[in-house]
Amino acid sequence: MLPYGRQSVDESDVTAVTTVLRGDWLTTGPAVAAFEAELARWTGGVPCVAVTSGTAALHVAYVAAGVRPGDEVVTTPLTFVATAATAALLGARVRFADVQPDTGNLDPDAVTALLTGRTRAVTAVDYAGHPADYDQLREVTERAGALLIADAAHSIGAAYKDRPVGTLADLTTFSFFPTKTVTTAEGGAVAAADPELRTRAARFMNHGLVREPALQREPDVGGWHQEVHAFGLNYRLPDVLCALGVSQLRRLARFRERRAELVARYNVLLRDVPGLTLPARRAYVSPSWHLYPVRVRHGRRREVYDRMRAAGIGVQVNYIPAYWHPVFEDLGYRRGMCPAAEAYYAEELSLPLFPDLTDAEQDHVVDTLAAILR
Repeated sequence: MLPYGRQSVDESDVTAVTTVLRGDWLTTGPAVAAFEAELARWTGGVPCVAVTSGTAALHVAYVAAGVRPGDEVVTTPLTFVATAATAALLGARVRFADVQPDTGNLDPDAVTALLTGRTRAVTAVDYAGHPADYDQLREVTERAGALLIADAAHSIGAAYKDRPVGTLADLTTFSFFPTKTVTTAEGGAVAAADPELRTRAARFMNHGLVREPALQREPDVGGWHQEVHAFGLNYRLPDVLCALGVSQLRRLARFRERRAELVARYNVLLRDVPGLTLPARRAYVSPSWHLYPVRVRHGRRREVYDRMRAAGIGVQVNYIPAYWHPVFEDLGYRRGMCPAAEAYYAEELSLPLFPDLTDAEQDHVVDTLAAILR
């Protein structure tokens, strides 16, 4: 089965990992700092905190943002459920705003309609690797006194109006799952320019430990002393995986270039295939294409999905609207809340896209899809 996405691992990655395995630090060592520094090169210098997954990054970001029971978090339903679930786990009420029909990204006007005095944060998702409209979202959140969070699980290395992802929101989260542009097997990160937000993130992901004597209540106990002032969790990403991440980040430009080439080829090869809508791109955005999401019109998405998979081509659907999941239905959320997102989902199909996809394999994907639709 040709997958819709997969990791690109070479001998430099293997060497990076084995070097750590032969060393003294498997976790909490120098590779973590090296990974965070390498990642900051792609976030416009905004400092980053490495964590164990993209889901952990969202949880950490919401904690850093001060999300508590009774707060509201506005986000998109066209995302993996973790974007909403991590806010709900903190006791927040998640409010789903509709998306732009062409990009699938959060619609700033829909966000505005949902803001209240309880809104703590607005979380945009850079769907498929195409950054959301951050200038408009920033205006919206500033008027509401809310924080802007970017779920950039898809968009590492992307830019919006020549500003890199990582600089566009108060907190930015990344994912390094194997299907993403860069992988650490499992892993994530939080970027925050504000020192207070970054400190909150760094503490929460490490049990809430306070090691700085100047900040401790009993600083003179001894060199071993550490304190917990607020509860946290162990979301530390180990050196073994950070070493893989450093090696991967050094090839990020190449990964992005190849993904862009494949997207350009898809755009040409599929432009005359009937019954398809190809992904949109804003002129002021430089995407990092994680997905190639086509829209299969005329109610044929299920048929095309089944026939493509029967042909050995692992297409995927991204995503079930988050509030359709039973856990949200049981909380009172109902279908029909976000008609543009639901219409997008009803037609969306992600075609294979990853750096090691060959032109011949891509031609096979296109030929198979065209034969089904013609």
